[in-house]
Amino acid sequence: MMLAYRFVRLIETHAEALASGLLLRVESSKRIPSYREHVPKDELRQRVQDIYRHLGDWLLGKTESEIEQRYREIGSRRALQGVPLNELVWAIVLTKENLWDFLKREAIPERPVEVFAELEMLQMLDQFFDCAIYYATIGYQQVRPQQREVHAAVR
Repeated sequence: MMLAYRFVRLIETHAEALASGLLLRVESSKRIPSYREHVPKDELRQRVQDIYRHLGDWLLGKTESEIEQRYREIGSRRALQGVPLNELVWAIVLTKENLWDFLKREAIPERPVEVFAELEMLQMLDQFFDCAIYYATIGYQQVRPQQREVHAAVR
């Protein structure tokens, strides 16, 4: 578990660079045009930085109910912003891919025990992002279509 902490700290100390990398992916992705139109860059950057900066808390200390609360809120917010559900899910997938690519570049294991720790870390990340997608979808679906239309008309 000590090596998993090392990977988490590596991610947390590079939270700003990771957030910048994700913003570039969002801007260049053809699968999530609504993010460019409806989600303010500063808001997205802040949310993603918070996730990366506090990843250790999320992976090692937070309960599933805390993850549920956070991602239901994100799902509801995106629904009200007029982001389609498939784009919300893809943005979470991009967040995970961005993190995995970073770990592949930066966390090169040197010993077999480090390879095991990295696999353990990837499994924890997978579980976290699977929960994030699930609860964001629930939050999204709780916003009634009428609420989305009213919010879209106000913009």
